[in-house]
Amino acid sequence: MHTISDYQGYFLAYLNQKTETKEPKNLYEPISYILSLGGKRLRPTLVLMASEIFGGSYTEALDAALAVEVFHNFSLIHDDIMDDAPLRRGKETVHEKWDINTGILSGDAMLINAYQLFESYEGDTFRQLAKLFTKTAIEVCEGQQYDIDFETRDDVTIPEYIKMIEYKTAVLVGAALKMGAIVANASESCKSSIYDYGRLLGLAFQLQDDYLDAFGDPATFGKQVGGDIIENKKTFLYLKALEFASEDEKKQLTGLFSLNPEDPSEKISTVKHLFETTGAKDVTRKEIEMYTKKAFSALDNLTISENKKDLLRLFGSTLMNRSV
Repeated sequence: MHTISDYQGYFLAYLNQKTETKEPKNLYEPISYILSLGGKRLRPTLVLMASEIFGGSYTEALDAALAVEVFHNFSLIHDDIMDDAPLRRGKETVHEKWDINTGILSGDAMLINAYQLFESYEGDTFRQLAKLFTKTAIEVCEGQQYDIDFETRDDVTIPEYIKMIEYKTAVLVGAALKMGAIVANASESCKSSIYDYGRLLGLAFQLQDDYLDAFGDPATFGKQVGGDIIENKKTFLYLKALEFASEDEKKQLTGLFSLNPEDPSEKISTVKHLFETTGAKDVTRKEIEMYTKKAFSALDNLTISENKKDLLRLFGSTLMNRSV
């Protein structure tokens, strides 16, 4: 077995080897650009790691890992268009650097390229990878639509919100791990359990992202603290605060989430105070811990050595141990 940073290095070397700009340049340059913007490369790393955990070789899993990364970045191009976002990882978004039509078409080509990468696998492995990928891809689209719908709804429930973040974020983490297991020809039980581990960890990660957006350390979080509050996003914190709030607090909170002040600092401060006084802050912390524990419990069902389970625990701990 290798370290997590080893797998990241192997994947980046393969990505650089496979990324080429060919004609027509206006189709392929944006693809090379978005793939070069960096990021943690968590999902492809998980594909490689899972393949070796179940007795395969990471080299056999490189095309599946690349497919996951290409798909993820395709979704980012289209998400940025929908959000009219000017920046991605501190750089111009594709539709800003080129134009919207280029972003749509290059994104479409990336989705097709992702499927194309599965052609290097044969028989049952190809069938399983393609089936899982198709299921995951449509769930990601459904999650994105739920997220858009929630922007104009005032009756979003906690189960609906959990389903949205599961589809939009968590299922791709689970699928990445399961793809590695498929390439390594793991048992059905192991494939199912490793998927659950990734899905549950993805849910914990996204809930923690909600939490850190409000209560994270600006020096270490990597995003603007309070960004979700500024954008009036109905996060888990917001929904729990509404659930626990008194009538006066509900009016105050919903009123604040209808405002877009030029200087949002007072709004952020007041909303954070409401998150604390209603108990939403503490409940969110407990929910994060609950999903993290559930994820680690899924590892008990894997028929692999404790050393390999420890690697998965280390990955999960590292992922969840962001500064608050």
